[in-house]
Amino acid sequence: MAKWEVLNSEYKYKSPFGNLRKDTCQMSNGTVIENYYVNEYADWVNAIVLTEDEEIVLVKQYRHPGNDFYLEIPAGKIEEGESYEEAVRREVREETGYVSEQQLIHLGEFMVNPATQTNKVITFLMTDAKSDT
Repeated sequence: MAKWEVLNSEYKYKSPFGNLRKDTCQMSNGTVIENYYVNEYADWVNAIVLTEDEEIVLVKQYRHPGNDFYLEIPAGKIEEGESYEEAVRREVREETGYVSEQQLIHLGEFMVNPATQTNKVITFLMTDAKSDT
């Protein structure tokens, strides 16, 4: 098995939220795929946040594509100049009001949907979180 060769690539749409790219690819068996669409998005961070009492902190947010409210773990994009750890601490504080002085535990980096998207999520465990309010 070998990687595909990109024969041509063009942007169909660019925005601050992400880009849509159309690739023409040749598979290792010679088959050419004319219209392979790739969504380019920025990486983001998220955290499983446990309080002092070992309760999980979740965020209820409206998500337009799903047309509903969903419970999620705190997450967000990395701002320019931030480390992953700084970004996740900021996002947790902004979305939940929780902070922790404990060292974050890096759980891993995961491709979100490698079939169509370029971004990954960097996941941490935050323990001993306390409300900042």
